[in-house]
Amino acid sequence: MNAVVAPDSLASPLPAEKNLQLRRLLEGLAPHQLYWIAASSAALAARGQAALEAKDAAPTERATVLYGSQTGNARRVAERLAKRIEATGLVVRLVRADAYQPKEWAQERYLAIVISTQGEGEPPDDARGLLDFIAGRRAPRLPSLRYGVLALGDSSYPQFCAIGRQLDARLAELGATRLQPLAEADVDVDAVAAPWLDATLERVREVLKAPAVRPPLLQAVPTSAVPEPVEHDRDRPFTAPVLANQRIVSRHSEREVLHLELSLEGSGLSYQPGDALGVWPRNSTPLVNQWLETLRWDGEQPVTHGGRTLTLARWLADERELTRLSRGFVQAHADVGGDAELARLLQDDPAALAILLDTHQPIDLLRRYPARWEPAALIAALRPLTPRLYSIASSPAAVGEEVHLTVSKVDYEAFGERHGGAASSFLADSAEDARVPVFIEPNERFRLPADDSRDVIMIGAGTGVAPFRAFVQERRETGARGRNWLFFGNRHFGDDFLYQVEWLEALRQGVLHRLDLAFSRDGADKVYVQHRLRERGEELYAWLKDGAHLYVCGDAKHMAKDVHTALLDVAVTHGGLSTDDATAWLADLLQQGRYARDVY
Repeated sequence: MNAVVAPDSLASPLPAEKNLQLRRLLEGLAPHQLYWIAASSAALAARGQAALEAKDAAPTERATVLYGSQTGNARRVAERLAKRIEATGLVVRLVRADAYQPKEWAQERYLAIVISTQGEGEPPDDARGLLDFIAGRRAPRLPSLRYGVLALGDSSYPQFCAIGRQLDARLAELGATRLQPLAEADVDVDAVAAPWLDATLERVREVLKAPAVRPPLLQAVPTSAVPEPVEHDRDRPFTAPVLANQRIVSRHSEREVLHLELSLEGSGLSYQPGDALGVWPRNSTPLVNQWLETLRWDGEQPVTHGGRTLTLARWLADERELTRLSRGFVQAHADVGGDAELARLLQDDPAALAILLDTHQPIDLLRRYPARWEPAALIAALRPLTPRLYSIASSPAAVGEEVHLTVSKVDYEAFGERHGGAASSFLADSAEDARVPVFIEPNERFRLPADDSRDVIMIGAGTGVAPFRAFVQERRETGARGRNWLFFGNRHFGDDFLYQVEWLEALRQGVLHRLDLAFSRDGADKVYVQHRLRERGEELYAWLKDGAHLYVCGDAKHMAKDVHTALLDVAVTHGGLSTDDATAWLADLLQQGRYARDVY
């Protein structure tokens, strides 16, 4: 074992003041804590020396890893690639799409792109400007660029990976050369991302001629003496105790909406208003039993897949996606059953296939088109269970080591059977003292303005109001100077006014300055938040012209699009802009970060 030399026996290179600060810091720490500090300091020193050597070598080329991400998956993969390239001794930079300048395209030589597709073939918000530029007439020829694209998507949507495909094709059209072919990843991202990362890293090493990786310059204390810090993330979630789980709509409401409070005490997790909480769900026992009954299988039967052996019931409950239908599973089911109608949908009728994917869960497919599956084959064909993201409905400045969620339970009847959502049912059934596996998913583009004198406009429908509860809490606790204006919509005032008491109290306190409401089912005509935006258009436009930040949270397919159209109308009517100028104005607000959307 390496000897540890006491600091008192060494001549300190630190100034007297720093030396005193260090002694105070170390005083009273346990041995394992001192070991950890020593190891961390050694690692920092090694990286610093490596950085100096890299600077002395004056490399003339670098690789750029560019990402466009709505929910964090593309960012996560891009970060992994950048770290691996850096570990080879190469120079790399990691850039979010909205920070990539148009002039950089012509200068770029080696570019790896990770980009997602949202909903019906839409780009992530942070990549809209980049895609508009590269698709437009001002895009330069790129004969010197070598690139690779990893497209992320969800095959339950018809326009699977459409944005990645478009970008890959456009770069080739502009004369760029592929480092490797386009790769398309479904919600089981790592199945495609891992080999793509390996191949991209190898190609980058080849073209940039990576130096041999040197061993660390400093020998840290033995790793056996340094406890591994526990870091909770997507792959190592924290099991958070449930502190409260209460219904926040009336018993007459058509939907069950719940307010959950979870404890993060001792987790080391931290978040900011605007972030999301990732929840790893478990499929409900009734749903698992429906699968077993439909297939006439024994839940205790062991099944081996991917080198793991679990009972069939465990695979279905904890490991496989049972509530979201994907094109891949439809194709696999058609192959097993040989059904002519399914084959026709897959080959010749994309519109009908889209309806099938939107209206059916996997078990509906099993019932409608029976087929003789082998258990191991079915487990292999089903997608892995993935976490769900929920906009956080609290500010840590107000609630401490807690995190709050607003959850609408998915519960409906179709084809003569009850259907539910995986995560919403899991959370709704989590009694107090239950534990929920969670992690924090940062949302850098959905942040309150750094300048707290800026006004804030918040537009949310249904549970889309959740992050704005966090925003108002934060603005109250920090004493923000700007005004706060909330537009909220739901079905019925008497049944579905989420957090009504809190909003009215915020108005009374002067923390919330404006509150406009739209309850669509309370009158003869349906009124939604976009109608209120048009009604308040003159003042809304004035706030935005004066520098207000605008936030939208809710359904991407309908609500967010309708709100965007209303904002265009407001700019035309009250700003005197043409339709093209209004479109450019909103695009500029989006690029500045003054128009942010958290849509799903």
